[in-house]
Amino acid sequence: MPAAAPDLPPPLGAPPPRGVRPQIPPSAPASRRARPLPPEQRRAALIAATLPLLREHGMEVSTRQIADAAGVAEGTIFRAFPDKESLFAATIDSALDRAPVLAQLRQIDRDLPLETKITSIVDTTRAWLRSVITLMMALHRSPSFREKHPRKPATSSDDIEELVVELLDPHRNELRLPPRQVARLLRMLVFSSSHPVLAEDSSPDGPMPTQLIVDVVLNGARRRSGGDPCC
Repeated sequence: MPAAAPDLPPPLGAPPPRGVRPQIPPSAPASRRARPLPPEQRRAALIAATLPLLREHGMEVSTRQIADAAGVAEGTIFRAFPDKESLFAATIDSALDRAPVLAQLRQIDRDLPLETKITSIVDTTRAWLRSVITLMMALHRSPSFREKHPRKPATSSDDIEELVVELLDPHRNELRLPPRQVARLLRMLVFSSSHPVLAEDSSPDGPMPTQLIVDVVLNGARRRSGGDPCC
């Protein structure tokens, strides 16, 4: 019996045998690079990627780390910003910008009950303050930042206070203290409970939960007439 002829590959370009699916070469892996964005959107995306890295590493973060976090080539950074320092400056300015927290405060319903309204004020301002404080502490641990940016007096937050006073003013008759004084008490408690050095506690809500701040401001620390603790 004659030996079977060896299987030979079909000629190049020949159709596959009947009943055999053509083999499709695997597609190339998708590129990790981000899609092109308009310049302002690209700058905003780079700032958003840089901010958490500055909080973690301070000024020692590299452009390679930033590019990886943003999903772009390293050269993209220098097409959006003249140098790394310019990107850092824009990121810090963005973090310190009070416009977002002011916008959130303006969205608080003026018709809310007093306690609910103060709860919203505390939550909103404390989230922003925590983000600012953690960033500045990380930056001041970096020698390069301390050399180029000596400590300056803290910028005023009068615009935040004015808005809080405006929110509290409809409740003037419910308060023992003027709305401005209540706003300043809130600011002191929120700041001290947001600073990791002053608020030495590992719990997620810090040593002073929002409800405790609200209750102390509205009711004080004295036990209520029924003998129950304040909260």
